[in-house]
Amino acid sequence: MPDGRVATGSEEIRQAYAQLLAGQPTFAPGRQQPTPRSGDLALTSVRPPGGGVTVEVARRQADGTWLWVIDQPSLPK
Repeated sequence: MPDGRVATGSEEIRQAYAQLLAGQPTFAPGRQQPTPRSGDLALTSVRPPGGGVTVEVARRQADGTWLWVIDQPSLPK
């Protein structure tokens, strides 16, 4: 989370997003980076306006959908 906390588990992640969205933030789209894949894992990354980078790891589920297993919403510039 922006304040450095780590949310784990469905309920804690749900609460973290509810808290984030309660402030009605605006999100500017960033520049999506190429997505390397290895089997059922994918690394996604975006360079938001103003600098920095986001990093996420997704895993393909048995039904073909993708779920993030790691979400790092901001790394320093």
